[in-house]
Amino acid sequence: MLASTAPVSPLAGGTVPASTATASTAAAVTAPANTGQSGPSAPGSQHAIDAARLRVAVLRLSRRLRKHDLAGLTPSQLSTLSCVGKTGPVRLGDLAAAERIAPSTLTRVVNVLEDRGYLVRTPAPEDARAYLVTLTDSGNAVLARIRDEATSMLTDILATLTPDQLTALEAALPALEQLAGSG
Repeated sequence: MLASTAPVSPLAGGTVPASTATASTAAAVTAPANTGQSGPSAPGSQHAIDAARLRVAVLRLSRRLRKHDLAGLTPSQLSTLSCVGKTGPVRLGDLAAAERIAPSTLTRVVNVLEDRGYLVRTPAPEDARAYLVTLTDSGNAVLARIRDEATSMLTDILATLTPDQLTALEAALPALEQLAGSG
């Protein structure tokens, strides 16, 4: 009897047996191997990706990269500061939506960042009821320092890998960027 399959992801284009397509079990996602990249697989063969293993590895790496001085900022504060740094002057409501937090929570976060001199709040020129949040020079400097520290830490971690592992990681970068939403 053939096992039924359920779609896994429109990005992956693969399937996994329905009995394993649950959040509570580790699922192997299969995707076509013929991606235009050279490799040991024959065209049309399948690669199995253990989604749970990938999730754990990404989370652990992310945690390692955050184990440095964040200028005394909480992850929420750093995320808000980074968002303003990326988007430029932004209305508080739009920033709350981008950060996916309640406006009242965002107001508290912005108050702390403003008190530290990392953000400045100014009235929006087109709407006297709204405010724009802008990164200050100090905010830019602290973001640059945190990015430099994280990049240096990742460079040190990458130095522990073999040449073959580095090559595999380099080949995986486009897929990782797509998964992260930046590719």
